[in-house]
Amino acid sequence: MNQPPSWGGQDEPPADQPGPGGLPRYGQQGYGQPGGPGYGQPPPPYGQQGYGQPGYGQGSYGPAMPPPGGGWAASAPAPGGVPLRPLSVGDILSGAFTLIRRNPVATLGIAAIIEILSGIVTTILSWSEERLTHQLQQTINANPGNGTAAGHALGHFFGGFVPYFFLTLVITLIVESILTGMLTGALGRGLIGDKITIGEAWRIARVGSVIAISLLILVIVAAPWLVLGLLVFGLAAAKVTAGAVLLGVVGSIGLIIVTIWIAVRLIVAVPAVVLEQASPVRALRRSWQLVQGNWWRMFGIYLLTGVVVTVIAFIIEIPFTFVRGEISGGGSPLTGLASTAAPNLIAIIVGGIGGVIATTITRPISAGVIVLLYADLRMRKEGLDLVLQQGSQASGLSGQQFDTMWQPGGGSPGSQPTDPPAW
Repeated sequence: MNQPPSWGGQDEPPADQPGPGGLPRYGQQGYGQPGGPGYGQPPPPYGQQGYGQPGYGQGSYGPAMPPPGGGWAASAPAPGGVPLRPLSVGDILSGAFTLIRRNPVATLGIAAIIEILSGIVTTILSWSEERLTHQLQQTINANPGNGTAAGHALGHFFGGFVPYFFLTLVITLIVESILTGMLTGALGRGLIGDKITIGEAWRIARVGSVIAISLLILVIVAAPWLVLGLLVFGLAAAKVTAGAVLLGVVGSIGLIIVTIWIAVRLIVAVPAVVLEQASPVRALRRSWQLVQGNWWRMFGIYLLTGVVVTVIAFIIEIPFTFVRGEISGGGSPLTGLASTAAPNLIAIIVGGIGGVIATTITRPISAGVIVLLYADLRMRKEGLDLVLQQGSQASGLSGQQFDTMWQPGGGSPGSQPTDPPAW
């Protein structure tokens, strides 16, 4: 009777003979054998398998391509709660909330501190503006049909209102730039799993550059409207009424479309300033290049974000609006705010508190979406996902190494930072 082959005995088939089904026998390509990864040996460098990209630091990063099976791996590492791979719409929206939840001190904390300080100043300005408005209403109501009195009242109103208005704009620009810069840095670090303090967020915010790029975007967007306004005014002054009306209507419709298009093309300029350390002009060009070919996707995602943020802010402010209306003496949130009663400082404070709470919660969401849109574009076009994965594995990543990681074509996290390419 034939005996079964013993384990390790002489009756065992030759090593080069395949096992059942044509598969290699255990040991032919197994642990410790030349044909397979030996036990205890390191796996192949990341990028040689999976994404189809070269390992980090082994070459330049070309367009990120999905693996042969189609799509990116669902099991991509997510050290900060957001998968480090090209992101879907759901990944971006949920990822913004995840980044905030994982580091509330450097997101909600920053927003709360800055919005409270800003709210105190803007509440005082709002109180002054409402007093001027109330005085104008009283003067006009007390002198019906008196053009001279109305003219003096309007002159007094604009003489006080215009400075308050522009001061509010300046404060808003500065506050939003500080908040945006700090949130962008904190969320960028959070993407690789790092938690930073408010002080660290301030050091990487690049507030001056963020203010500069905000002004540049404002000028770019507002300049066509200024030109249109001058043309319409010129036609009206020349008594070409029909031409002024036609140009105003058609021009406004066209400029609305152009303004939206330009704003979306420049949507990721601020992350380029803060994370890439780019100059304001270079950041504008960088955003223009990254969004190219992805305009509709960027527009759709940010429009959806705007709807979500608006709904959240509206829900938060409803009780404060109702209380403010009751305090103002109007009897309802609508008639109370539109009444001609004297402005009530307590009512204004209540409304300001509601605005601060709403902005504290919603502003980090908007900033998180923009950071993730920026990261998504770079992961799709430049393979940034591989760089971020390597950076997330580096322990004790310094600020200089973090800056290097975000540079276009930057090296490994431990290398020296390189200058961004000239555009």
